[in-house]
Amino acid sequence: MKSDHNNKLNEKTSFKEASILVVEDNQNVNILLKKYLEKLSFKVVISIDGEQGFKCFNESHFDLCIIDIMLPKMDGFNLVKKIREINENVPIVFLTAKAFVEDRIKGFEAGCDDYITKPFSTRELGLRINAILKRYFENKSHDNEIVYHIGKYFFDYSNMTLTIDDTTQILTRKEAALLKLFCENKNKLIHRKEAMKAIWGKDDYYIGRSMDVFITKIRKHLKADPNISITNVHGSGFKLEENK
Repeated sequence: MKSDHNNKLNEKTSFKEASILVVEDNQNVNILLKKYLEKLSFKVVISIDGEQGFKCFNESHFDLCIIDIMLPKMDGFNLVKKIREINENVPIVFLTAKAFVEDRIKGFEAGCDDYITKPFSTRELGLRINAILKRYFENKSHDNEIVYHIGKYFFDYSNMTLTIDDTTQILTRKEAALLKLFCENKNKLIHRKEAMKAIWGKDDYYIGRSMDVFITKIRKHLKADPNISITNVHGSGFKLEENK
């Protein structure tokens, strides 16, 4: 593991007193993370297994979670799924030694916001956390009562609901963020890299695979109105089209 304690903490967080839950069974990693994140002014709570991590999450408020995958009692994938069942909004970062393509894709599909492999740079981790929290807090403060009209649908972004007639579908946070991006660019091409950077903060193969899954789910949510479609523009990106 690479520690950057000798570097100046130029990435000092602007999100004072943000609370982070770390679920990691390696004591050395926990000591390193707690010391480093507290230097960045975060409040840090440590859990050493999946069951304890879920209990901590239920009992306190957290602005971000850092979770290992190979955990005792409940692995990280199942822990994230259980967290997402009760909170679709809290940002989650996987910090793990599992570097296989399949694991990365599974992590993003489970609902993580970033996936970092060990050994890791503490400075890079701090920068990524700041970027995620910046998007998270900006969304909370600026998008309180936004409702979009898409064909026969009403999309309430702040409540993450999509309604047609008397039927309301609750969206995940990533689905809502993607649909908001499409609504803001209705009938316009959105490039793949632009979409990934807007929602995840970066673009790579694993995020691209995950994004395709979320777009497929959004298409299913919109299928009740045949005048609405999300089309693939080959080699470029996507377009939300509304035929009036």
